[in-house]
Amino acid sequence: MPAQTREFHGAGLGLRRALLGPLLSMDQGAVDFLEVAPENWIGVGGRYGRQFRAMAERYPVVLHGLSLDIGGPDPLDAELVHAVRELMGEIDVPLYSEHLTYCAAEGHLYDLLPIPFTEEAVHYVVSRVKQVQDIIGEPIALENASYYAQPHRELTEAQFINAVVAESGCELLLDVNNIYVNSVNHGYDALDFLDTLPLDRARYIHVAGHFDEADDLKVDTHGADVIDPVWDLLEAAYQRVGSLPTLLERDFNLPPITTLLQEVEQVRRLQRGAMQPQTAAQS
Repeated sequence: MPAQTREFHGAGLGLRRALLGPLLSMDQGAVDFLEVAPENWIGVGGRYGRQFRAMAERYPVVLHGLSLDIGGPDPLDAELVHAVRELMGEIDVPLYSEHLTYCAAEGHLYDLLPIPFTEEAVHYVVSRVKQVQDIIGEPIALENASYYAQPHRELTEAQFINAVVAESGCELLLDVNNIYVNSVNHGYDALDFLDTLPLDRARYIHVAGHFDEADDLKVDTHGADVIDPVWDLLEAAYQRVGSLPTLLERDFNLPPITTLLQEVEQVRRLQRGAMQPQTAAQS
């Protein structure tokens, strides 16, 4: 069973290979935790491997997978899950998360695609989540995903997410940018949607930027600065769930590390604001 001696909190940043040098040279307290895709680091040795393990000694590291394919038709990749479990034990990882999507069908599709919102799909996904959790030895977290079309639905998106979380016992990785993107693309109120999610199972939060294809089409890219409506949604989430650990996602168009750390600090400011009423009430 993975070690559970290391928790994570505060504001984190995604570890990309292009950021290894800047992250190793930044001040120790600049971020509170790091997030990595395990597929990019399993079995990596040499200079990159040494740098990665040096970062893992300095900061808690959470794993956010890209290829588990929790909703796809291909057999579950148990070999990958066992490798993830081994990495969790090696660097003392407090959490493994994935996307509530599918990404393979007779081979990888290199995209994160929406699972049909049906009762049949709920039961199918739940059985696969339980397989993963049996290997990992603890609950995983699944992220509410962005999507651009959903041709087959018997349930709403929120009903689907709630059912998977309730029946599998997994936790929720709450992505506020995905809520915003979907709210624009599918014409619903972001705050109303937030309130329909299983927030009592939220373990941590993602915040990111996106691309404006048109006024009514936003694309979840993680390649731009976070915009004000998404910051507002993050603040609203803190009002509901408290100042959960929150990760700033930035995958490409990487600005200087100082710019990224300014957004990390904005996360911290919102977290401090969420904690102030509670502190005042206790004093």
